[in-house]
Amino acid sequence: MEEEKKYKILVVDDEDDLCEILKFNLETEGYQVTTANSAEDALKLDIASFDLLLLDVMMGGMSGFAMAKQLKVNPSTANVPIIFLTARDTENDTVTGFNLGADDYISKPFSLREVLVRVRAVLRRTSERQGAEPAVLRYQGLEMNLDKKTVSIDGADVPFTKTEFELLHLLLEEKGRVFSRQELIDKVWPKDVLVLDRTVDVNITRLRKKIGRFAKCIVTRLGFGYYFDA
Repeated sequence: MEEEKKYKILVVDDEDDLCEILKFNLETEGYQVTTANSAEDALKLDIASFDLLLLDVMMGGMSGFAMAKQLKVNPSTANVPIIFLTARDTENDTVTGFNLGADDYISKPFSLREVLVRVRAVLRRTSERQGAEPAVLRYQGLEMNLDKKTVSIDGADVPFTKTEFELLHLLLEEKGRVFSRQELIDKVWPKDVLVLDRTVDVNITRLRKKIGRFAKCIVTRLGFGYYFDA
């Protein structure tokens, strides 16, 4: 395995056999793996200590989507990457997963090789992003910590989904540049996911609501797209 760090992975799935298979194969690749058979059990663990979650969507009790939503509003766990594992593969479910901040989405049944490739890709992408980007982006009282993946407005932390964070990062980093909806889709969403223009508009609307008095800085250029007006 090329990574020097021994990454910690949490597998959450109510199928015990699948948990054990994933644990065995991931450990063979050199990862440190913990398993949980429900979201409730997983939430008793120190989620912030893990480098990646493999999270089943359809479980008895709390669903994977509900667990992810809970993690994303907690600043200590908001930046833990998530790959959803699910038998549901409709467009709406996929969009829901990514809007909750998922880093990838694998439909069951899947090959173990596919899982290992996706895991490596997400860990590599998150590691490279943390190492290559400056630590903080600021505009007046709006601050983005790119290492911790947090946003604060006038000193108060505001919970963001991964999609919202990446959209704001892109717009704030290149203030004044107009991004078309397709550019935003290409840069923010995974390439193997179908994303509609209205999905971009919905996320921009949510983003504006979250940044309060800075909402007016995200400007719509009719016929072209969006930009951050500083």
